[in-house]
Amino acid sequence: MRLIVGLVLLIVAPIGLAAQTRVPSSQMEIQLGFAPLVKQAAPAVVNIYAKQIVAAQRNIFQSDPFFQGFFKDFAEQRPRVQNSLGSGVILSADGIVVTNYHVVGQSTDIRVVLTDRREFKASVLLSDEDSDLAILQLIDAPETPFLPLRNSDDVEVGELTLAIGNPFGVGQTVSSGIISGLARTGAATGSTHGYFIQTDAPINPGNSGGALIDVNGHLIGINTSILTRSGGSNGIGFAIPANLVAQFMAQARAGNKRFLRPWAGMNGQSVDGDLAESLGLAIPGGIVISDMHQVSPFLSAGFKAGDVILAVDGQTVNTPAEMVFRMSVAGLGTKTVISRFRQGITEDVLVELMSAPDQPPREIVTTDRRMPIPEMVLSNINPAVLAEYGLPLGIDGVVVVDPGPFGQRVGLKSGDILRGINRERITTTRHAQAVFAEAGRWIALDVQRGLQRLSMKFRR
Repeated sequence: MRLIVGLVLLIVAPIGLAAQTRVPSSQMEIQLGFAPLVKQAAPAVVNIYAKQIVAAQRNIFQSDPFFQGFFKDFAEQRPRVQNSLGSGVILSADGIVVTNYHVVGQSTDIRVVLTDRREFKASVLLSDEDSDLAILQLIDAPETPFLPLRNSDDVEVGELTLAIGNPFGVGQTVSSGIISGLARTGAATGSTHGYFIQTDAPINPGNSGGALIDVNGHLIGINTSILTRSGGSNGIGFAIPANLVAQFMAQARAGNKRFLRPWAGMNGQSVDGDLAESLGLAIPGGIVISDMHQVSPFLSAGFKAGDVILAVDGQTVNTPAEMVFRMSVAGLGTKTVISRFRQGITEDVLVELMSAPDQPPREIVTTDRRMPIPEMVLSNINPAVLAEYGLPLGIDGVVVVDPGPFGQRVGLKSGDILRGINRERITTTRHAQAVFAEAGRWIALDVQRGLQRLSMKFRR
């Protein structure tokens, strides 16, 4: 049986007349669609296959219902291969590719397959887990097709979009939709990080790292996640804006191995209705500063606690995540215009964006095998360490970089702050090393993890 599908167009009638429908009246109307756009953009969207060797634990008593509970911590370490599948977008003729961090992660073997089935190995130039972006370089690839980047700040709600990727590994697939929201922060995706463009173009597993393009074939963003209860697309997808992708590409070309984002050196919160009234703001909006580090560039520019930041380079900011995004897009070393509200007056202030200072020195030490916790790596805390580990601004002392095998067994984690050893307050890594060297058979640790204070006691 033949199925005949006709294209029906809606004619908007003058006011007072009923709307009419009709069949297409020309060959051009019959051929209306996204085919030319897809033909132009699809060759720059690639499939990515990544492999990573990870250590997997196998409990040798897992088949014994009695012993498996007693010996759950005595597991045999066996390496296994972890595969991941995703999409990517070529950004330049020399084979620069952007994808999601969660697609390539710490993979050692990455293969990129183009739409014409050519296959190339790729290496990671730069990656950042917080932003969920990674920049790859195709190895020994000839000149490649690529997508131009659009200024994502110009994107408007309601624009038509196409999402191109490799959902569920079935092969390159195109879905259409509109931009359904802007300025979506990490709270929408269940994360504390990120700033996204929202689209209702269907995005499914495997679409990660694929392209979200406009009707001119320009890249709006990199598809990264969905909001779902079932695991499938419910029409709420998120893409990382192209302006941030441009900064990643620039830093990768500059030779950076990790993404360097400007450091604000302050804490703040969104201004709600109650706060707006108490601060004298006509409408809720912006971020009120609650605390500042002594070497914050904003402090140097004259900001203080109680000031409200309304915009960065003319773009409004209403959450800390938005501000981090705007500063990251502006880039290190730029003088950025910050709109500040203080005591009823709004003014623009220039702030030179900088990375968190790596001073005073970290003085990294590794405990030797004779110490109570051998092979543990410790570092002094400075602004750069605060930024890397997301530690509270006012904290000082020593942070655990790597707990080592024994430290891990007793419950220590990377990012823990070592506040005390055997009731003695620890101030530096060398101080910690000296106290460990003099410790007896029992060791008591005072540890801070986030906002929690933990006490650990064990015998050598």
